[in-house]
Amino acid sequence: MNRVLLDLENQKVFGDPMIRICDVSKYYGDVPVIQDLDLEIYSREFFSILGGSGCGKTTLLRLLAGLEKPSKGKIYVNDIDVALTPLYQLPINMMFQSYALFPHMTVMNNIAFGLRTQKWSSGAIQARVEEMLDLVHMREFIHRKPSQLSGGQRQRVALARALASSPKVLLLDEPMAALDKKLRERTQFELVNIQEQLGITFVVVTHDQEEAMTMSSRIGIMEAGRIKQVGTPGEIYEYPNSLSVAKFIGSINVFRGQVTRTSEDYVYVYCPALDQEIEVSYSSSAPVGADVHVTVRPEKIILSVQRLEHSSNLTQGIVTDVAYLGDVSIYYVTLSSGHVVLATQPNLMRLAERPITWDSQVFLYWRPESSVLLTI
Repeated sequence: MNRVLLDLENQKVFGDPMIRICDVSKYYGDVPVIQDLDLEIYSREFFSILGGSGCGKTTLLRLLAGLEKPSKGKIYVNDIDVALTPLYQLPINMMFQSYALFPHMTVMNNIAFGLRTQKWSSGAIQARVEEMLDLVHMREFIHRKPSQLSGGQRQRVALARALASSPKVLLLDEPMAALDKKLRERTQFELVNIQEQLGITFVVVTHDQEEAMTMSSRIGIMEAGRIKQVGTPGEIYEYPNSLSVAKFIGSINVFRGQVTRTSEDYVYVYCPALDQEIEVSYSSSAPVGADVHVTVRPEKIILSVQRLEHSSNLTQGIVTDVAYLGDVSIYYVTLSSGHVVLATQPNLMRLAERPITWDSQVFLYWRPESSVLLTI
């Protein structure tokens, strides 16, 4: 686990924020792209801004880099007002999605370019380039040009160039979008290791949920120019603060209902799709009579061909589809109401050995602590 994540979960915050975004809005004409956004990112964090296309995340990254000016509000990086500071004086570097390598230059000259503009000596440049190439395991490619490199190798060169001048903050715009799945998975861990080794604050923009969950100390979920929720990957996944966040991260089952009663530990909700009252661990205050959504992750639902006694959250249905994903299978169970419930089960047995398959009559059960109550 990321060491910064451990520190954050232990509530050991690293002093003052490295980045402060204060009531920032950005308009293109009359159209708001960023709206009244407040956010703090701390030193040594690996922070991901996660959202769908058009949510404003790349615009926010460009505002952080000083490439755009806010229509309203202030952005401070290391207590420097980004909008009032020339780009070359900002303690920030940015790695673009396209990598933006100079095609006519070698790997050596691409990495050295920024150092030469800063008037480093030739000896210092040579030593720093070699250090960065060792960091990204690219020393043997020092004399190649970008056209002679694979996509993953070009990404490493772009990362080395962005890190060469020792910025306090590195901004990364969809850094692994051009990589295949296997290479992307391996690169995620390498990127985290590099960030921890150098102690630089990384801010990554991505639409890839798995990527953000794997790498980040914290995640900011962005929607329509606003940050909907900020938290560790575990907090975002297990305790979403809204239905839109719950639906955006992973798969989710949603049951609409009405609170019928409450106790010290549980909230009881009647759900028409289940035609019964279900029990939810007390996670959100909702008065009796309130319309609510109860959400349950598919992997938290237990499937059984036999009825489980003494279970309050118990229903039954017919398996109408199975998605086989190798390590797990996703079962689509249709209830008598027509509502479809997803249940993810690990494939501990081979296909022919499994007792539950298409058209099986099954019972579904989940613990009250496995569901989340969200008010409408």
